[in-house]
Amino acid sequence: MATLQVGDIAPKFEGTDQNGNFINLDSLIGNKVVLYFYPKDDTPGCTAEACDLRDNYDHLMAQGYKVIGVSPDDLKSHKKFAEKFDLPFPLLPDPDKHIIQSYGVWGPKKFLGKSYDGVLRTTFVIAEDGTIKEIFTKVDTKNHTKQILS
Repeated sequence: MATLQVGDIAPKFEGTDQNGNFINLDSLIGNKVVLYFYPKDDTPGCTAEACDLRDNYDHLMAQGYKVIGVSPDDLKSHKKFAEKFDLPFPLLPDPDKHIIQSYGVWGPKKFLGKSYDGVLRTTFVIAEDGTIKEIFTKVDTKNHTKQILS
């Protein structure tokens, strides 16, 4: 699959979040969407990113953004993560990596000198018309909202 670029139509996605709500991209058309992909619930970088988005959630909503997180973790893990950190936005489980692969964010990584495949931390800002407005591949987990809004 070709790498997604700014201006491309965002791939459609759907899923059930940690609260049992069905979410799909079609229902979000007309809103700006922050679709962020992260490797794993309740790990340091992923927690910092989620908490930054949580702490700035009202400001993002006031600017017209909907926030959705996606990782390969399952529904039970997402529910526990969202409750532990009081996350006000949906987290979509993607254990089969359908959404992750359609956005091209699964690939080679290195950690402690070991190579493996995993989720490449990436955020897509999707415009009201469903096109990709911005892509962040170098996410500052502690200041991600500032990246999105600047």
